[in-house]
Amino acid sequence: MSAAVSTPAAAPTAPARKRPKWLTGRFGVIALPYGWLLVFFLLPFLILVNFSVSEMGAVVAKDLVSYKDGLLTLTLKFGNYVFITEDELYWMTYVASLKYAAITAVLCLLIGYPFAYFMARAKSTLQPTLLMLVMLPFWTSFLLRVYAWKGLLSEHGWVSDFLIGTGLDQVLAWAHLIPAPGKLMNTPFSLVLGMVYTYVPFMILPLYSNLSKMDVRLLEAAADLGATAWVAFWKITVPLSKAGIIAGTMLVFIPCVGEFVIPELLGGPETLMIGRVVWDEFFSNNDWPMASSVAVVMILLIIVPLAFFSKYQAEAQEAR
Repeated sequence: MSAAVSTPAAAPTAPARKRPKWLTGRFGVIALPYGWLLVFFLLPFLILVNFSVSEMGAVVAKDLVSYKDGLLTLTLKFGNYVFITEDELYWMTYVASLKYAAITAVLCLLIGYPFAYFMARAKSTLQPTLLMLVMLPFWTSFLLRVYAWKGLLSEHGWVSDFLIGTGLDQVLAWAHLIPAPGKLMNTPFSLVLGMVYTYVPFMILPLYSNLSKMDVRLLEAAADLGATAWVAFWKITVPLSKAGIIAGTMLVFIPCVGEFVIPELLGGPETLMIGRVVWDEFFSNNDWPMASSVAVVMILLIIVPLAFFSKYQAEAQEAR
């Protein structure tokens, strides 16, 4: 006769404690970029807005909120924004900044796309070398590279002698890019040349990243269906590289709008851009509210179109 052996029931385990929401991975991944934008973009932008509606004191801007004799006063001055709309100089500099930034972005795209396409189609063992050559200018100072172009375009500079010797300076003068043959410095030509040279790597890198991930079997399928190489390029390669084109254009266009160093060193009176105006208002006129107003309007000119474009892109993706 066997006796049944009873085992004691297992003690109930304590319910697992729920971790705080801020410790979860998803929340941390979302909160980190938003926190970065808050600290390094929104707060500085709010400081600019604060200065732009303030009254300028003897040295610095006055506080917006003041308390005296039991009375709390909020003083907002919008005269700087009104003055921007009335003064032709500011609008001319805004238009010039947008124009030169757009020209630079288009030229960088025309130059950078073939480079990126060649890099993406090169042998895998050769691509790291090509990528390093594109990034090689970043190993030297940005200021030194701009100064180098100043020497190259000045009288008896290598680029100046080449353009004059080949007669290209007369073509530039005919196109009104330089005032007269031989005068290459402090012109729209020298300004655009300096900005294109400086920012073309910012166009090549996102394009290369996009083109290198493209499935080349789509091109083979198009060739099997009778499409020529040119048709396959326009119908397949260009549409699939749209994201890289947009990213590269934004990376070039946005910093070019507020560029200061290149217009200061290579530009002239005819190429006055908004970065120089902001610098003059801050350091020459010591008018912080006016400089902040000019900077706020410049930021809005860039942010508002980008916001509408991002909304359009999101709606287009949802419609697919």
